[in-house]
Amino acid sequence: MSTASMRSSRVARRPLTAAAIAMASLCVTTASAQPLRLPQSLGVAESDAQRALAAQVRAIAENFNGDIGIAVQDVETGWTTAFDGDTFFPQQSVSKFWVALTALDKADRGELSLTAPVTVTKADITLFHQPIAAQIGANGYSTTIGDLMTRALQQSDNTCNDFVLWKAGGPNAVRSFLREKGIEGIRFGPGERLLQSQIAGIEWQQSYAYNGGFYRARDALPLTQRRAAFERYIANPMDGATPRGIVQALARLKRGELLSPASTQRLLSIMSHTKTGPQRLKGGLQAGWTLSHKTGTGQVLGGVQAGYNDIGLVTGPDGRSYAMAVMIRRTSAPLPQRMAAMQATVRAVIGYDQARDGYDMARFRSGETGGRR
Repeated sequence: MSTASMRSSRVARRPLTAAAIAMASLCVTTASAQPLRLPQSLGVAESDAQRALAAQVRAIAENFNGDIGIAVQDVETGWTTAFDGDTFFPQQSVSKFWVALTALDKADRGELSLTAPVTVTKADITLFHQPIAAQIGANGYSTTIGDLMTRALQQSDNTCNDFVLWKAGGPNAVRSFLREKGIEGIRFGPGERLLQSQIAGIEWQQSYAYNGGFYRARDALPLTQRRAAFERYIANPMDGATPRGIVQALARLKRGELLSPASTQRLLSIMSHTKTGPQRLKGGLQAGWTLSHKTGTGQVLGGVQAGYNDIGLVTGPDGRSYAMAVMIRRTSAPLPQRMAAMQATVRAVIGYDQARDGYDMARFRSGETGGRR
């Protein structure tokens, strides 16, 4: 039995409910609702709020109908809680985050201009979601790397992302960036065309980029061949990432450890205006909270989706930030249930933040969040 199968067989997956989260949280006890001090280093006992958040994250994951990984890191202290945090999950368009980091790092080094004019041509068109394709005429489309990077992150445009990727040096440049920065738990795939065609079980040809060619080639495969490729990808995703590795990188970005201050602010600002996934992590925000995030959505076969994700940094009214990753390897759960798990994770983090300031611990344990006292 595979690791994924063993995990799935350990618990009976049920639709996520607030009651289920609350029941798991009630196992955490506290003697008072006094302001909490968090450990600043390893080896210090977890606080009541940390144990409560860990219990809520576990409840969210165990009551989800699918193979899910969740990680949360307190950017200020580095404290992290995770469920299945060290397993590699398919990233899909979450990987655009690493492309943007690599491009901005090259810009910081003076090796890549984000403002010099570039031309996107029909030969650059990829597949799936690519709004820019409609703007590429016979003479191409003139723009800048900076604009393409913004479109890739905010609209999850595959053609924009692949163009930036190759201008930044290709997949090996991204892997070198990850290695040089000491970012662990992240794999970077071969680029959009090759990644998606391998998942489908076909060999990429540029003609597939036009007039539905990819879909026709994929549909022409015997179902057994396509399913075998699909399952191979899920079992060992070439673009896989661990939830723990993702939140560590996000927290380091927020702390200014990966890019220059200007590039850090630019990237977080772009991601704060992401258009995709408005009801994933973003759907769990409360007034005064903001989110800089990147979604990822994989192919579907037989009602099963390989990769349904959202990662990001949530920041509260007081400026404290939390890195989050909710990664779903495979699921047939309805979309509202997937989004509910993501929203519940955000609400749990907001409750944790409020508990740090002496917010009523009993309400946090019961799954309630709201205004501060």
